[in-house]
Amino acid sequence: MSHADAVRSYWEAADKRDWDAFEALLADDVVYRIPQTGEQITGKRHYVRFNIEYPGDWRIGVERVVAEGSEAASWISSTVGSDSQDAVTFRFDAAGLICVVTDFWPEPYDRPDRPEGVLDVP
Repeated sequence: MSHADAVRSYWEAADKRDWDAFEALLADDVVYRIPQTGEQITGKRHYVRFNIEYPGDWRIGVERVVAEGSEAASWISSTVGSDSQDAVTFRFDAAGLICVVTDFWPEPYDRPDRPEGVLDVP
């Protein structure tokens, strides 16, 4: 599967809440970063849990995916309540699994409460 196809599959699995398919695309040591809040989640189990427990009725549509080498970026239309998101970047490991996800939201916001043990606070 190409990296662009893997990103499309990632978003499709997330939107359908197909957590087995979602998890299959991730490296065991995947790192998820949110620059606006300084949050970082490390590990497949924690990252999948973060998504399962994310509050609200969120929906995702893919506008565009660009991939080159071990990097990919997606422009998505995502809504969580009244908030919308624009871009998420990905890095792939040598096995073709997603190993870094950086999630860019348009506006800074306060860090929400998360289940204990899920976040790595740098």
